[in-house]
Amino acid sequence: MLKLKTFDRYVLHQLFVALLATTGGLAALIWLTQSLRFVSLVVDRGLSLRVFIELTSLMIPSFVAVVLPITTFVVTLFVYHRLAGDRELTVMRAAGLSPFLLARSGLICATVAMLLTFALNLWIVPVSYRDFRQFEFQIRNKMAAFLLQEGVFTKLSDAMTVYVRERDHTGMLRGIMVEDDRIPNSRATIFAERGTMLIVNDQPRVVMYDGSRQEIDHKTGRLTLLLFDSNTLDLTSSKSDQVRPRDAAEMSLQELINPDPREVSERDRGKLAVEGWRRITSPFTAFSFAMIGMVAILRGAFSRHGNILRPLFAVLAVIGLLALNLLLQNLASRNMILIPLILIEAVVPGIVCALLLFASEVRTAGQKIPSSVRPNA
Repeated sequence: MLKLKTFDRYVLHQLFVALLATTGGLAALIWLTQSLRFVSLVVDRGLSLRVFIELTSLMIPSFVAVVLPITTFVVTLFVYHRLAGDRELTVMRAAGLSPFLLARSGLICATVAMLLTFALNLWIVPVSYRDFRQFEFQIRNKMAAFLLQEGVFTKLSDAMTVYVRERDHTGMLRGIMVEDDRIPNSRATIFAERGTMLIVNDQPRVVMYDGSRQEIDHKTGRLTLLLFDSNTLDLTSSKSDQVRPRDAAEMSLQELINPDPREVSERDRGKLAVEGWRRITSPFTAFSFAMIGMVAILRGAFSRHGNILRPLFAVLAVIGLLALNLLLQNLASRNMILIPLILIEAVVPGIVCALLLFASEVRTAGQKIPSSVRPNA
């Protein structure tokens, strides 16, 4: 028993260290590529590096939830393949360890990965993604308005550009020009001698004094000129930007499975249901993928020269399951009757691999006669 515990600790140490390094490295790589989309917020709107890192780091839990089942398979396959290549599995088999005892460390690692994926999918990712969307919304619609640079044409949105000649120590803006294209077929240009920034109902606005508003009607070609002593301008890009739409990734599991019919159209119910079942079933894929990796190494005869075919088949099997999962999600979003197939696709491969790996051991144990029922000599 002491040797068995030592072997388990030895394998678990390799599994968890490799899993942490692989998952962290892959998540960091995805974060780096995805965060490039927000570089424009730093370059164009002058956000600090701290705000940029704080914003993009909220996406990391969602990256980890996606890559964890895959990295669990890669790590399990790699560690057990290395143990087989170093003849360590051969020695353990010769010492009398059964396939279950050899795979126990991998089963523990797969179970931990599965539970962690459950926590990510059902709690951590929805909360972090909701905070990310809210933070991004505030930056684009409120914070950016306070980052107007002197002597620079600041593009707040595709429909609005603001120029400020200078800003004094009290925060007063001087020499303001606004190009406002938010109303279709009507372009307005606003000039003001001075102005100040305000937040009204969590929306950025600028109060301008002593200015004019020039507007051209594209249908008639007429120019309308309006002089004003005081005018308040909303700096959000459109009316729809005043209320942030919710994304399926930030909804709770209850909201996805049983959406409010007043908020969700019948056409979108299938997409929400698929997202909810994806959160429930994807943790099981971490366990199933790990079982595929262990079956590829532990089942079959030992080869002195190594066997690259079984690991290759395992990789192809996981790639096929990932493709099948995407196909089923796409089909189930259109026809909700197919949703149970997503659960079957996630669970059945793990059950099949467990039967292939441990069935012979169970049969052998069942054929043994307990000593308590043996006849006396």
